[in-house]
Amino acid sequence: MIELWFAVIAFLWTGYFVLEGFDFGVGMLAPLVSRNAAEQRAGLETIGPVWDGNEVWLITAVGAMFAAFPAWYAGLFSTFYLPVVLVLAGLIVRGVGLEWRGKVTNPLWCDLGIVVGSAIPAFLWGAIFASLLFGGVAPALLGGAFTLAVCALHGAVFLALRTTGPVRRRARTVALAAGAVTIPVAVFALSSLGTAPALAAMAALAAATALIWRRREGWAFTATAGAIVLTTLAVFMELRVRPLPGLTLAEAASGPYTLTMLTWIGLITLPFILVYQGWTYWVFRKRIKVPA
Repeated sequence: MIELWFAVIAFLWTGYFVLEGFDFGVGMLAPLVSRNAAEQRAGLETIGPVWDGNEVWLITAVGAMFAAFPAWYAGLFSTFYLPVVLVLAGLIVRGVGLEWRGKVTNPLWCDLGIVVGSAIPAFLWGAIFASLLFGGVAPALLGGAFTLAVCALHGAVFLALRTTGPVRRRARTVALAAGAVTIPVAVFALSSLGTAPALAAMAALAAATALIWRRREGWAFTATAGAIVLTTLAVFMELRVRPLPGLTLAEAASGPYTLTMLTWIGLITLPFILVYQGWTYWVFRKRIKVPA
């Protein structure tokens, strides 16, 4: 049961990083690929129906950690209390910006909130997990730079995949620039892990950049998503041995009865969440047409 719930939590964090990764990227890059209000609105509409649902993955992942591994949950979020609070503040500011942008006369402050509220979590999640694995300021900064760059690349590819016209062309250009930055940062950030998934993640990022150059946005998005999956896998392979300094997985886990009850609850609820999210993406799968 312990290994099962560790795998479930790793799966939930992976889903969160893949889905919120392009949300963060779109939020940061929408002003950059737009030249007028209509283009920026079209860029943000690519995540409009899904961004809040994507945050459910974070809530579920944290809730599962609290229930299945309370000592890990307590140690992680008390150790990184300040950066976690900043992440929550960024998510709140971004949410307010997205919800209020169409309801105010001058959306400048909303746009700024979306950019800042996207960049802060994108950077801090990488810093938190890098610090958890390696400790120290330098690894944390490198980890934050890596996740920020990956989110920018992931979001740019998503914008190219979901828009038309000049926004799509600019998004491809931004994706190429983001790829040129992300690949060397990934080499430095992931080489310290030295595992097969980490090496495969580097290759996936290089493949994504090559695919966007060839205007294969769908395959490029698959490659960036795959890179995030592989990176998260590499991180959780390390955390499986030592989720916190001086704490093993078995020591962090709840009792057998609690894990059994959680398993039954998960078997009932998780399929509905997956089906609903899949249906949402299917309904809103078409490109957003940018007004000429």
